[in-house]
Amino acid sequence: MDYKKEYFTIFTIMVTEVLGFSLILPFLPFYAQDLGASPFVVGLLLTCFSFFQFLSAPIMGRLSDHYGRKPLLFFSQLSTFISFLVLGFSNSLWMIFLSRIIDGLLGSNFTIAQAYLSDISSKKNRSKAFGLSGAAFGIGFLIGPATGGFLSQYGYGVPAFIAAGMSFITILTTIFLLPETVKRKKDVKINLKIFHFNDFKKYFSNKKISPKLGTFFSYILTHVIWVSLSALYAERQLGFNAQDMGFYLTYVGLISVILRGFLLGRLIDFFGEKKLQFFGAASMILGLLAASIIKEPWMFLVVMTFFASGSGLLRPLLIGSVSRLGSEKEQGALMGVTNSLGSLAQIFGPMIGGAVINYLFPGCLGLVAGFVMVIGLVMMAREEKRKNNKRVNKESVQYY
Repeated sequence: MDYKKEYFTIFTIMVTEVLGFSLILPFLPFYAQDLGASPFVVGLLLTCFSFFQFLSAPIMGRLSDHYGRKPLLFFSQLSTFISFLVLGFSNSLWMIFLSRIIDGLLGSNFTIAQAYLSDISSKKNRSKAFGLSGAAFGIGFLIGPATGGFLSQYGYGVPAFIAAGMSFITILTTIFLLPETVKRKKDVKINLKIFHFNDFKKYFSNKKISPKLGTFFSYILTHVIWVSLSALYAERQLGFNAQDMGFYLTYVGLISVILRGFLLGRLIDFFGEKKLQFFGAASMILGLLAASIIKEPWMFLVVMTFFASGSGLLRPLLIGSVSRLGSEKEQGALMGVTNSLGSLAQIFGPMIGGAVINYLFPGCLGLVAGFVMVIGLVMMAREEKRKNNKRVNKESVQYY
């Protein structure tokens, strides 16, 4: 069955959704700060969205398995639409918190959209179909941050209302263009289990898989600590505003799209995945350490080039290496653990970054994030050493 129209529709929904989110990204820390938030409170603001989405995303996904993708996608988009309206009308800090809680609590748009892609894709083409979500993210981040940063000079409510408009378009698209793919079940039994401790115990006790998971968590935590509070770092150390951050976030998105969309396959063929993993981690660390000492705004471009290049390489390589260590039957559980690690980093990272900006000098944000990535690099090096020793011992036994 040809699902070209459905692919295009769900891709449009994803792009519009990312545009809405990325529009508010450059100015949200400044908005909260202008209403009296300290950097630590800004970190808590970013954390609360991730925390509520961590709780709701698995539940919303399971509900969509029973009630259908379309109604759950509609409700999640409606909550995002309402959250942006609340943000646009915010004149106090509690309203900004309320807007992020509303969005996090039901706004699991990507979770349900990816489930929809799974419904209309064969197992053979599923990886290609999921590539649409990565492309949607890349396109959204090329346009959204710069637009949001630019519009924020006319008032922080302006990009928030534009984001609400984007979200409203996805609601109309879902209602009129998206057919249902799931037959509603009469007997509904929902498992509300969110965190699968048995899977964590299983894979973190596996000597082959646990170092990879540890490195992945270090990478995600590093990324979140830096990106979530980099706007306040840049304001304090370099005198940036929301408009400046919008253009820099767009630049990061551009590097990511170029690396993952055009160069990654060729780089893997030429250098190999192991070397690229070490290069990616080292590039991130170098950029973050440099961020602690730079004083000129133009040098931030160099910092973000190193950071974005390393990050753009490292994420797909680490996820790929984790995936290869599990059997075909374990892929769902293994990817579930990596996603949970990402969610935990999204919860704790902004709090750590906010505390660093609040109680230490701005450049410490780069030092702390860089130190977390150094831990990941050490784990990578130890694992490589263990493999080499095992290989040497095996060759010695064969020789004798």
